[in-house]
Amino acid sequence: MGATLVFLFSSFAIKAVGKAAYYVINDVRAQFKEKPGILAGTEKPDYARSVDIVTRGALKEMVVPGLLAVGMPIVVGLVFRYFNMGAETVAAFLMVGTIGGILLATLLNNGGGAWDNAKKYIETGMYGGKKSDAHKAAVVGDTVGDPFKDTAGPSLHVLIKLLSTITLVLAPLFL
Repeated sequence: MGATLVFLFSSFAIKAVGKAAYYVINDVRAQFKEKPGILAGTEKPDYARSVDIVTRGALKEMVVPGLLAVGMPIVVGLVFRYFNMGAETVAAFLMVGTIGGILLATLLNNGGGAWDNAKKYIETGMYGGKKSDAHKAAVVGDTVGDPFKDTAGPSLHVLIKLLSTITLVLAPLFL
């Protein structure tokens, strides 16, 4: 259950980035229609509106992962308390969640960074440079890698801290 939580939490974080990007794309298109001078350089886009959309979208999309992170240790501890194994089970949940979280965070941070650096390396002229097939593939890889290294990887550190804090604070309830 601890490892499953880590992967589920990461998937929500990665999905949130995609949804926020979709919101921004729609806003940019709307601004181009509202202010045709943006493309000509005669009008300035409303940057604050885009930032507000991203912020609202990110907060909205992280409600479920946040509730999951807070609720899972409580549910596990209370359910298994009924079988007189609450403390042991929630301790195992915390340990496995921490181990899985550290491993997955390391993988996501390093993998995302590798994809980002591969694109930069190709842009220096290697493998055909910009506009080559290798560069097109690297851009796709970087699109996946950025949410890995910038969102999912770092948020797992928060998940691990939250799991341990909730578990330790509520440990008396699980005995």
